[in-house]
Amino acid sequence: MKFGVICVSDRCSKGLCEDKSGPLISELLASLGETVFYEIVPDEKTIISLALIKGCDKTDADIIFTTGGTGLAPRDVTPEATKAVIERETPGISEAIRQKSLEITPKAMLSRAASGIRGKTLIINLPGSPKAVKEALEFVIPVLPHACETLQGNTISCGGNY
Repeated sequence: MKFGVICVSDRCSKGLCEDKSGPLISELLASLGETVFYEIVPDEKTIISLALIKGCDKTDADIIFTTGGTGLAPRDVTPEATKAVIERETPGISEAIRQKSLEITPKAMLSRAASGIRGKTLIINLPGSPKAVKEALEFVIPVLPHACETLQGNTISCGGNY
């Protein structure tokens, strides 16, 4: 599998702090494949959307993970940027991450993260903190191979209708 990572952070994009979540995503996924696209962008809907389009349309990434910008702050617009570029939503992924995260902290219900498909690329919004990224990925990693196979058309119908 090939992955893209987009860190959404005003501070990281200005060089005021180091992105720790983006590299962590790549590290946690290393056993499944390689990161082929990595970018740090500010909390600006248009810029986030353009980075997602670039990652989906101009690279061979199977899955693009965003980190950051999914909360309630006025500048948290990653879900809106994601929804602006996807063709189909995959709400079960975001709902499952929220549900699993609620077992750890009630603050998880404040997440507005989204996920969806653009072309043959899956986009998944993750939280911004390294701890929350690790917890979410541990839960999501087992379904990623099947998700990629399905998007590439390499699976047999789950319903048994061949």
